[in-house]
Amino acid sequence: MKTLTRWLLLAGALLLVAHLYPGVVVKSFTAALVAALVLGLLNTLLRPILVLLTLPVTILSLGLFLFVINALMFWAAAYLLDGLAVAGFGAALIGSLIYSLCGMVIDVIIERLFPSD
Repeated sequence: MKTLTRWLLLAGALLLVAHLYPGVVVKSFTAALVAALVLGLLNTLLRPILVLLTLPVTILSLGLFLFVINALMFWAAAYLLDGLAVAGFGAALIGSLIYSLCGMVIDVIIERLFPSD
């Protein structure tokens, strides 16, 4: 139940990103659900590999390069899906920042709704 609730809230967060920033377009709630799933899969499978490969650059930039990796994941999801469109890398960067902030808020809400014993 916790995972399903988080997925639905993250899909809503994608719709919020599209509403707040014109560089990101989500066609429907169904497209947002699929995009949230794809973003989750990309962040689970591909992001750790990219973080490891770019570790020297990340260290030199004092961790700021992680924002670029997040934007690349957001941009890749938009490339793979028809229901999610991103205007360019700058839009992917801003969209991923807003989406990440929403994700942090959602994680706090989920922990309050479903406390771990």
